[in-house]
Amino acid sequence: MTKIAIIGGHGKVALHLARLLTADGHDVSSLIRNPEHAADVSATGATPVVADVENLTTDQLATALAGHDAVVWSAGAGGGSADRTYAVDRDAAIRSINAAAQTGIYRYIMVSYKGSRADHGASPDDGMFAYYEAKAAADDYLRATSLSWTILGPSALTLDAATGAITVGSDASGTTSRENVALVAAAVLANDNTVGKFIEFTDGDVPIIDAIAG
Repeated sequence: MTKIAIIGGHGKVALHLARLLTADGHDVSSLIRNPEHAADVSATGATPVVADVENLTTDQLATALAGHDAVVWSAGAGGGSADRTYAVDRDAAIRSINAAAQTGIYRYIMVSYKGSRADHGASPDDGMFAYYEAKAAADDYLRATSLSWTILGPSALTLDAATGAITVGSDASGTTSRENVALVAAAVLANDNTVGKFIEFTDGDVPIIDAIAG
């Protein structure tokens, strides 16, 4: 059994992932900001941990993550103000990376987005500019660490049911169901061959286990 911490535990991807991981016998802690979301997390089989990562220090995050074998970052400001986007998607994510290293957790999965890169090409007046900047900064920070990282890059997310099949690659077009993202995250956690990879994907026709093995 592996002990896994999911940061952003009340998000739709995170709730799907918690169900998958607990069904496989893993011990899952889901970090949430709002204590009113604890019941939803408990229903997945995970243990809710109230921890507002936007405002926790690295040391406080390390305390919350201590004893876990892996961390999945699935949090985000959710399209709030630019300041809050930077505070959560960049700064809090970076603190969580440092906290994982500090407490001896070396497996780290970052849920990002397809096309994440520093030279994203968006102009500062684009409403998504802060998000693109924040995600690229956090992703690049993670890449520069000694953690055993994998970055997931799903395309635009939908509420469609999981198909269990994806197409991997930066050239793939289409959307991605949140349930498929959770399936990919679970598969990546079980496959150390994905360490050091940025996996961009959409819903497709290749079984997930096969798609991420390449």
